[in-house]
Amino acid sequence: MKLIRLLTVFLPLLCLGTAHAQWQTTTYTLKGGWSSIYLSGDARYDTLDNIFPAAVTEVWRWNPNPTQVQFTESSLIPSEGTSEWTVWRRGFPADSKLTQLGGQTAYLVKSDGSASTTHTVAIKQSPFLPSAAWVRNGANLMGFPTYGTGANSPSIASYFSTFPAAVAANAKIYKYVGGELGPANPIQIFSNTSEKLDRKQAYWFSAKVVENFYAPLELSLSSSSGLDFGRSGSSVTLRIRNRSTEVVNVTFAPVNSEASPGDETAIAGAVPLTRRIYDPGAVALVDVPLTGAITETIAPQSTLEILFGLDRGSMDGDLESLFASFLRITDSGNLMDVYLPVRAQPASLAGLWIGDVKVSAVESKVAGATGNSTPQSFPLRTLIHVSGNGTARLLSQVFLGRLAVAPNDEGVCTREALLKQDEKAKARRLVAAHLPLDRVIIGDGGVEMGGSLTCEVGIPYNDPTNPFVHQYHPDHDNKDARQRPVGAGVESYDILRTCTFTFTPTPPAGSTSSTGWGSSVIGGTYTETITGVHKTPVVVSGTFELNRASEIGTLSE
Repeated sequence: MKLIRLLTVFLPLLCLGTAHAQWQTTTYTLKGGWSSIYLSGDARYDTLDNIFPAAVTEVWRWNPNPTQVQFTESSLIPSEGTSEWTVWRRGFPADSKLTQLGGQTAYLVKSDGSASTTHTVAIKQSPFLPSAAWVRNGANLMGFPTYGTGANSPSIASYFSTFPAAVAANAKIYKYVGGELGPANPIQIFSNTSEKLDRKQAYWFSAKVVENFYAPLELSLSSSSGLDFGRSGSSVTLRIRNRSTEVVNVTFAPVNSEASPGDETAIAGAVPLTRRIYDPGAVALVDVPLTGAITETIAPQSTLEILFGLDRGSMDGDLESLFASFLRITDSGNLMDVYLPVRAQPASLAGLWIGDVKVSAVESKVAGATGNSTPQSFPLRTLIHVSGNGTARLLSQVFLGRLAVAPNDEGVCTREALLKQDEKAKARRLVAAHLPLDRVIIGDGGVEMGGSLTCEVGIPYNDPTNPFVHQYHPDHDNKDARQRPVGAGVESYDILRTCTFTFTPTPPAGSTSSTGWGSSVIGGTYTETITGVHKTPVVVSGTFELNRASEIGTLSE
């Protein structure tokens, strides 16, 4: 538990190394003298000299310190040189240890003028997940993801109704109102019922608690960086816990990102989110596009779990494209307003794919026969490897394990001899039994959504896997009565299987694998033309689905 709390304390600092994605501008109102602001997101794309107007002369960042106990009965006067503060001063770069603005962090800002002077600053930032850590017996300079600002914000009492220790009789809350530091700035808040909690401001809290409360609803994600699908992610689970004793309606709404600032990666578009729900008509879980706001009800002291996915097939861009947006979460009490970051990139389909073709139609050669549908589908195990340059190969067998060549990395190979001798027991062998042995067939086309791959599987008349060949039957051993070899077309025939895989951006009818489609699951329609088994070609068809077994784009042969 202590480890969890320490990670929460230092989360804003750890997040400084993460990549920026979606952007949102927040406009802050500053008073002359000292004001406080709270940044919910990262703004490291520019210097403080450029972000703040010339009227801002100093910025002090609060660094949570679990051992500090310097909160006094009146006001906390920041002291430079202590571990709790990092300072920037305009015009004094050598003395400014604070060089960038991190997210989920509180700042004190000194501006020209008196308390009656007003300045505004618009800061574009990349929001982080909400977080907070309360330090026992010390001061906490904190901000919260409240709904609205100023008069539209909830009262302190209502916001902390599920965390009463923060506003107990022995707790103290202070806010900055402008002017010089002293008895009049910051001032203590005495009426929690009438005082509004502004999401843009930071407040001093002194409460004898150790907690990580940040909102009446607690958010928990299976991904620590928000709804981050990366290149291959297919789903992220969001859990919301209602801390209160009342029923709460929670609304989820997709929101577009603003344009990226400066040299930050440009955003190609919003992430096409989906939500997995149960469809009683289909008696299955299905993915429904999240194109507008949806509302769910959470019972008191209960948890709601939602599985979000994305429609990768509709993400039109190259591999370097960045898709980013927000999922806005609000509640019926107008207490909380959180913008969860959503991020994804087009999937790289390099690696090994395994799955089945389901043959459901076979062209009949019987005179007068109608219809091609089979009573039930017939599975054909399929192995396809896609290299880093996009070359696709249809395989009859493949091995996954540590390779014999140094540095003995995990790899994908077509022969057992290529595996590290003492690691073979841990390797896996996958086989497509309907294909000739030891075949690596380079296809024509590629594996991509909307594209197709055609592979020609030739089976010579004398191949052991040719269905006309029988080693001991005299009419099918490709020998005459005197045991002399005979050529093709006498006892057996050359066979050619032309297999075409057409990849669709959406799952074929009857599929239940829509989550992850286009990244961890691919598929579409299948057609195979077989020549040599009948005097005219035979066509079979169906659908196929392949799952990613490895992301290794190099195939050792």
